[in-house]
Amino acid sequence: MILNYRKVTVISMKKVYVDNSSTSFPKAPGVSDRIKAFIDNTGCNVNRGGYNDSYSIAMEILETRQLISDIFHTGDPQEVIFTPSITYSLNMILQGFLKQGDHVITTSIEHNSVMRPLHALTKKGISYDIIKCDENEGSLNIDDITPFINKDTKAIVLLHASNVCGTVMPIEKVAEICSKRGLKLIVDAAQTAGIIDIDASVIDALAFTGHKSLLGPQGIGGFVIRKEFAAEIAPLIFGGTGSQSDIFEQPDMLPDKFESGTMNIPAILGLKKAAEYINTVGIEKIYNKEMELTSAFLSMMKEIKGTRIIGKEDISERVAVVSLDFPDKDNAAIAAALDEKYSVMARCGLHCSPNAHKTLNTYPHGTIRFSFGYFNTMDDIEYIVKSIKEELC
Repeated sequence: MILNYRKVTVISMKKVYVDNSSTSFPKAPGVSDRIKAFIDNTGCNVNRGGYNDSYSIAMEILETRQLISDIFHTGDPQEVIFTPSITYSLNMILQGFLKQGDHVITTSIEHNSVMRPLHALTKKGISYDIIKCDENEGSLNIDDITPFINKDTKAIVLLHASNVCGTVMPIEKVAEICSKRGLKLIVDAAQTAGIIDIDASVIDALAFTGHKSLLGPQGIGGFVIRKEFAAEIAPLIFGGTGSQSDIFEQPDMLPDKFESGTMNIPAILGLKKAAEYINTVGIEKIYNKEMELTSAFLSMMKEIKGTRIIGKEDISERVAVVSLDFPDKDNAAIAAALDEKYSVMARCGLHCSPNAHKTLNTYPHGTIRFSFGYFNTMDDIEYIVKSIKEELC
């Protein structure tokens, strides 16, 4: 029997990932290799074993704390606390610090990682006020803060940069207000850690995630905190730390106070590799590359009719997060087409930030968000713009 084979030509399509605001991809070189090497060759715990491998991994974790401390200029690796994610970090800080009758100030473009804990805390007698940000750019007017401060105000909590429109908040100026008024400053640095040089020495607690611009794996985050502020925060989780095991009281020293249970050692070691890579390349170089891509994308999109750029239309005081709205089209349909037809991976929706969309007048339909990373290229930008043009025709 003779079999007839039909020749099938497979056309390779360019694949473009621009959802780095959700999680960076690819990760820094060496991250996956370090994680695999630990699981395959070591695999032990820390503070729970009196043998050389355990001591060696404990030293690597300390070195990771030092790297994170250096990135944020805190000066003390003990002030670096590891958690499963930035969401855990913000919950630990807010729920551990605030008490009945306390008042908090936040902004109208916050992520739900701030808004949901604050909403939940209102059921325990804690109140908050929201400062309305600019509806065109999402920026914060520093003069709008003082009128909201009252005798019960204990803290200002805000993101460093919006995950919807990319606008950067003036945290240095907010820090000055907090210092003068005796308030704590709590910063959500999910979108800026690893791409903007942050001086956390003027911040009481800064929450970070390892899997976004720090180029590490998912499942690891944390916060850097002043020891004086840490003393005012009650831990939410109690349990084994490998230290002071002869007493039932939770250890009060850092970082043990907030690190009960087995740590995510593979992810921490992956984060170490990523932090080393960032140090080698340089935060400024990473930021400049991302801004070059963002500037090109903004310039090209301004020329396309039927497109609304949400937020700043230039690269001043922003990160590489660009949201687009297509008023005459279905944003979700366009995002789906970009994925299915062109393999452009962007994110459509409310991005876990409904208040931001209400502020920017994109609620409830949301936007298509394009968030660029250090490993994107100018070819990627041109391909995305070409794909959008074709889809709008």
